Amino acid sequence: MKVEKTSLPGLYVIEPLVFEDNRGYLLETWQARRYRENGIDVDFVQDNHSHSRRGVLRGLHYQLYKPQGKLVYVISGKVFDVAVDIRKGSPTFGKWFGIILSDENHLQLYIPPGFAHGFCVLSDTADFVYKCTDFYDPGDEHGLRWDDPSIGIKWPIKNPVLSQKDSQLPFLENLSEEDVPVMEVEK
Repeated sequence: MKVEKTSLPGLYVIEPLVFEDNRGYLLETWQARRYRENGIDVDFVQDNHSHSRRGVLRGLHYQLYKPQGKLVYVISGKVFDVAVDIRKGSPTFGKWFGIILSDENHLQLYIPPGFAHGFCVLSDTADFVYKCTDFYDPGDEHGLRWDDPSIGIKWPIKNPVLSQKDSQLPFLENLSEEDVPVMEVEK
């Protein structure tokens, strides 16, 4: 297993070991001891599975009072996955990181609490799985506009399919101090 730090503190790209032969492959998608030894020492309480079609963009979402760390990966298809640092006081506040996750590259992304998260589907369909460090709370759901020019995400699609809710999310500059999580930032 290889774990690489990104330019955003606490955000890691994980390349799990894949054991492949003529029958297919096997890989561990999570093993607490091995991940802990590589700096990801978290307890997951909920798993989610999202199935979407080409062009769908979900996000950018976060929970404010019950922030979730997420381990995300794709079991079928291909997505462009994005995390935006919105931790109050972070030196990388408003910066983003994007990566292609697919059933071919088997990469995972660990997103710590205090990040907004989203993805868009690049294949006909995609099955996207994520483990969360806190429970989903619909009353604590917040988000940012996917096309916020101050963030400047370079999405690989032009006209995404959005939910009505996602199309009406605020821009980062319109968030008040109370709308961003106060989190300790890893050095």
